[in-house]
Amino acid sequence: MSRQEKLAALASTGITKAELDNIDGGTARGTTAIADGDGVLINDAGTMRMTSVETMATYMGTKITGGSLVYLASTGAISNAASVTFTQFDASKYDHYQFWFQYVIPATDGPTMFAYASTDGGSNYDTTSGNYRINGSTDVAGFILGGPIGSDSNENGICGNFQLFAPHNTSAYTYCLPSTVYTHNGSAQLIIHYAGYGSYGNAGIHRVAADIDAIKFQFDSGNIESGEIVMYGIANGT
Repeated sequence: MSRQEKLAALASTGITKAELDNIDGGTARGTTAIADGDGVLINDAGTMRMTSVETMATYMGTKITGGSLVYLASTGAISNAASVTFTQFDASKYDHYQFWFQYVIPATDGPTMFAYASTDGGSNYDTTSGNYRINGSTDVAGFILGGPIGSDSNENGICGNFQLFAPHNTSAYTYCLPSTVYTHNGSAQLIIHYAGYGSYGNAGIHRVAADIDAIKFQFDSGNIESGEIVMYGIANGT
């Protein structure tokens, strides 16, 4: 086949010079954002094929080793929300979970930050006093992350993390470990809230042997004015 015939055959495919240039190793890399529905060109045992970025993401997810910290979800910038919830629990992939708080500020001054567990995917949340316990023997209505938390101009809310251990285990109670820093309302005094504080510590327990598959964060009074909360899972490697 002559060069002219090859060019004519190539033109008949509808491939443009610009498209061919994109697979040239000397072409500069671009910064086009990747989104669902985009395609990726791969060499499948010598045959060039197109696959979706969703398929690629699923494959990459299977290569995450046990113990890896995996991003699951974020609230984004919170704006005057009554509460925020996370339902991205998956016992087939994750053993434990972490929630990171970034300057979560209450709309009203002085509330306590609670976390409430759900065993039905977020349709209902357990707020029963006595179903949770902190400080060794203190019955409460939810996991406590800290409080009273200030919201004045020189008080920047709560930061830190909240960990849940094996919440899918239905043969045992679910433990939590808060490790937070917040400004005390009315004084701008920094308070550290963590497991080793107090006689028994502020670690918590949900005294119901059930599969926790959703969590809600909420102040005991007033809305969440601003901030962000991000959820991570600890991969089980299966």
